[in-house]
Amino acid sequence: MTTHPTGTRAEWRAARLELLKEEKELTRRSDALAQRRQQLPWVRVDKDYRFETEAGNVSLADLFSGRSQLLIYHFMFGPDYKAGCPSCSAIADGFNGSVVHLANHDVTLMAVSRAPLTKLQAFKQRMGWTFPWASSSDGSFNFDFNVSMTEEQQRTGGIEYNYTPPRPAPKATGGSEMANAFASMAGTDLPTFARERPGISAFVIEDGVVYHTYSAYARGVDGLWGMFQWLDRAPRGRNESGAWWRHHDRYEQVQS
Repeated sequence: MTTHPTGTRAEWRAARLELLKEEKELTRRSDALAQRRQQLPWVRVDKDYRFETEAGNVSLADLFSGRSQLLIYHFMFGPDYKAGCPSCSAIADGFNGSVVHLANHDVTLMAVSRAPLTKLQAFKQRMGWTFPWASSSDGSFNFDFNVSMTEEQQRTGGIEYNYTPPRPAPKATGGSEMANAFASMAGTDLPTFARERPGISAFVIEDGVVYHTYSAYARGVDGLWGMFQWLDRAPRGRNESGAWWRHHDRYEQVQS
């Protein structure tokens, strides 16, 4: 017998209609916030960022692929990782279907990571992904957009992340069980894993000039995580206890 409240269909409908009012208000609020994102001032990007791609060594402007808008997912895959971050991978599982639609709406969507291009390509093939993925390699792009830190920065208190002051990153003997589990899945230790952070950045190009328009980090990328959008509508919600998700090709291995 369930311990969850039960009721008649009429009682359910009455409660659902009350919830619908709040859902509609949330939708309207989300629409208003989207407009405010678009109203943010643009910041000209004068630095000559370089990236390694399947097309060779290219500039930030080249990443637009002839379109006027560029969305970059800052994918946690550091030079010393053996695999991509499981959380970033779960988010990226939803990219393939969106890329073609966005490309036909003047928007290029791609991932950028610090790992060498050969590592990214091998993992991309393993995951069955087709979206574009560039390596920022040894350049300063990830550092300038606050999604990577050096070992020295990690020792002295980290970096500004999600618009908050620097704070120490997890140490080798610390960190949550989930963080340690994800570091292990990425084939590295926790300090190395923690030197990369997730995020999204948006850019626009006009008359050959690139502008940075928006960035979000941490739970600011939650809306892109299709898996959780479904779970938020499931009877038991996210229902989390520990690191329950993993790379999508590793579930059978865990269950066997």
